[in-house]
Amino acid sequence: MSKVAVIYWSGTGNTEAMANAVAEGAKAAGADVDLLTCAEVQGVDGYDAVALGCPAMGSEELEDGEFLPMLEGIEPALTGKKVALFGSYDWGVGEWLENWEARCQEKGIALAAPSVKANNAPDDEAVDACKKLGAAMA
Repeated sequence: MSKVAVIYWSGTGNTEAMANAVAEGAKAAGADVDLLTCAEVQGVDGYDAVALGCPAMGSEELEDGEFLPMLEGIEPALTGKKVALFGSYDWGVGEWLENWEARCQEKGIALAAPSVKANNAPDDEAVDACKKLGAAMA
């Protein structure tokens, strides 16, 4: 059984709702899942797969108070693991996610599933995409 970490930061609850759907999809596919806020992360060594969720902040950036420092701490350990990204945004087109995907590529982190983004609260389509992302992590 694969062990999956779903790690997220959420300001309004939108990305948290997405994280719950990712975890649900991974559990339904048979994975052992830990749903963690970025403050709870002690490392990712015990996980086969890691799904990371963060909303767009400021001018299309990752949240830099808690999420970015945690991400910088675990990035070296993500190489060779199944990794996927998700998050919500309020305006623009979700460019922060494309920048984040490029950052992963630069650091040698291969994404195992298409990233999922939702405009504000995730609609049924986004929730379904999150469940599929979770299943891909299992």
